[in-house]
Amino acid sequence: MSFKKQDIYKALETITAPGEGKSLVENENIKNVVVFGEEVVVDVTISNPTLQAKKKVEVEIIKAIHEHVNQKLEVKVNVKVEVETKEDPTQIRGKEIPNIKNIIAIASGKGGVGKSTITSNVAVSLAKMGFKVGVLDADVYGPSQHLMFDVEQEKPLATNVNGRSKMKPVENYGVKLLSLGFFTSPNQAVIWRGPMASKALKQLIFDADWGELDFLLIDLPPGTGDVHLSIVQAVPINGAVVVSTPQNIALADAKKGVAMFQQESINVPVLGIVENMAYFTPEELPNNKYYIFGQGGAKDLAEDIETSFLGEIPLVQSIREAGDVGHPVALQENTPLSNAFESVTKEMVSQLLKRNANLPPTEVVRITTMSGCSTK
Repeated sequence: MSFKKQDIYKALETITAPGEGKSLVENENIKNVVVFGEEVVVDVTISNPTLQAKKKVEVEIIKAIHEHVNQKLEVKVNVKVEVETKEDPTQIRGKEIPNIKNIIAIASGKGGVGKSTITSNVAVSLAKMGFKVGVLDADVYGPSQHLMFDVEQEKPLATNVNGRSKMKPVENYGVKLLSLGFFTSPNQAVIWRGPMASKALKQLIFDADWGELDFLLIDLPPGTGDVHLSIVQAVPINGAVVVSTPQNIALADAKKGVAMFQQESINVPVLGIVENMAYFTPEELPNNKYYIFGQGGAKDLAEDIETSFLGEIPLVQSIREAGDVGHPVALQENTPLSNAFESVTKEMVSQLLKRNANLPPTEVVRITTMSGCSTK
């Protein structure tokens, strides 16, 4: 039986470290490999202390060596748990995803304010401006992006990347998309505790072949909870956009959403606030504006908390209809609604560029296409 230690390492490169997007070798989980004749001993460290995780990695290592090296080898796996320690235990900071330049979180303190509608239309606007864009639907319990992009019947396919199987996002309108909506039945309720939801999201992020992206927009669920913390722990968010209506109740929750990102332990720059459903204009009275939920509330809030006001989107029936049929209104050319979303999107990118000057070098915002945006 002839084989080299390097053959063992090549076999282990086919195993993806859970939630990492890298192999056990690349992620430096493999600490040592010892060969004694037909016996192979592998020392591996993992950060998950559960018995299930230990057993899973042991089985995968044995299987990989038998399949790629020799079936007759006797393999012993020593699994050690090491919880990663950070230099600053109070700072929550994720790791970069290769080839994704900017990650923007779209959030709202309250449900029903149109956050997912804003996300889908901003994504389409960015794509029309020449950017490479992806959307991660992180609303675990109520995913909707697969509906808004008219890909409800699609399923992410498996693709081979450097010998490892990854998910290929579904693409439409020039935007790459992953959502838990692809993996659940329309009539199925997702009843998960926080850790299960967090694990699922990490798989969508790191076990996906996103390719090169200028922007990855993350559509967060309403409120401030486990999913939000999981996201900021998993990846370095370049900036957050908060969506609200002008209504006082919605603004109170939006203020909490902003406060979450501004916490010292999270410290994610808030790029600004978008006011959705700002006013209603009847088709028969195009010059009239009716402020059903109040006037200028989000703009006033932005001034109060010293963040930017990114713009307002009117309450228009066609925006809702377009979302329902999976054809965002931002796809229109030079209409008042598409121009409104384009204006909000350009202001968001401009604020991101301004934040660039204040971010440390490892988190510098990298944009290759300006597309009409300005830092002035």
